[in-house]
Amino acid sequence: MTLKTSLSTWPAWAGRAALVWSVLYATGAAAAALAGPAFGYALLGRGTGTAAEATAAGLYGAAALLAYAMLRRPGRRWPHRAAWAVVVLCLTSGFTFLLSPTHLLFFLSRNQPPIDWASWANQGVAVLGAVLWGCALLAYRRRTLGTCPHCGGRSGTPSDLPPDTRAGLVAVAALVPYAALKTAWALGLTPGFTGEGRPGADPRYTSDLGLWLYDHGVDVTAVLAVIGMVLALALTRPWGRRLPRMPLLALGWAGAGALVPFGVFLAVMGVLAWTGVIDLGMGDHAPWVVVVAYGGFSLYGLALGRATRSYQRATRKVCVRCRGGL
Repeated sequence: MTLKTSLSTWPAWAGRAALVWSVLYATGAAAAALAGPAFGYALLGRGTGTAAEATAAGLYGAAALLAYAMLRRPGRRWPHRAAWAVVVLCLTSGFTFLLSPTHLLFFLSRNQPPIDWASWANQGVAVLGAVLWGCALLAYRRRTLGTCPHCGGRSGTPSDLPPDTRAGLVAVAALVPYAALKTAWALGLTPGFTGEGRPGADPRYTSDLGLWLYDHGVDVTAVLAVIGMVLALALTRPWGRRLPRMPLLALGWAGAGALVPFGVFLAVMGVLAWTGVIDLGMGDHAPWVVVVAYGGFSLYGLALGRATRSYQRATRKVCVRCRGGL
């Protein structure tokens, strides 16, 4: 059996793969808790001692029991709903891995902290778990609803749902404050900044290329925000249908999975700093900078996830199995 054939039959083995993965990942966490080294099991790359590893062992052990229940109890509604919590848990564990490609953007920073390769690899395994669990819950849910487990279609008819244009507009609007603020700073304006020097471009961390662009009114992160806006529009506008489908889906789901928890984290930190509970070392920035600008990442991630789901449904074609070809 070729790799392509194996991948094409994913509804048949996704549930068992999620079970095996959960058992192995929980076993590794238990071993880390007993042996001492964390092996990257500390949630979000943080935590000391054995508490984080023991917690991970318990949570993923429960996930293994859920996977077993999904295999033994087909047709129930609650297992696939509970499985979403496991996907979120996996994405939380692999959160840093989802953002790790930014390390490759050397022009963003010259003093990136060294990568903990054990944690990075562990987080990558957690992201793989999120993929396996996502496939498992989709296959289970589709079988429960009586739709095709491969494409989600019903009665061999293609989807005729329109794209969710509002989700794309919400995603764009969510990033406007961040892009506008960073661009204003690059142009020499200082809204929300009361300190000395220039906000948004620390010579200790920004590379020469980044500083040169900043001197000419271009903030690289604002450019990335604009690219994110274009992605959201491509998923919800007619011209996006002319682009390759799978890369758009991959970018959409990866962006939503990474930015929702990232935005929530930044928004919570901003609120705590605003109320004086914690000190982020940003005394020369107005508290609303973190809450309004960076909190938009969470809203963008949620809207991007909805836009991606809408795009996936609207562009779904009847698969070969629905036609009775296989």
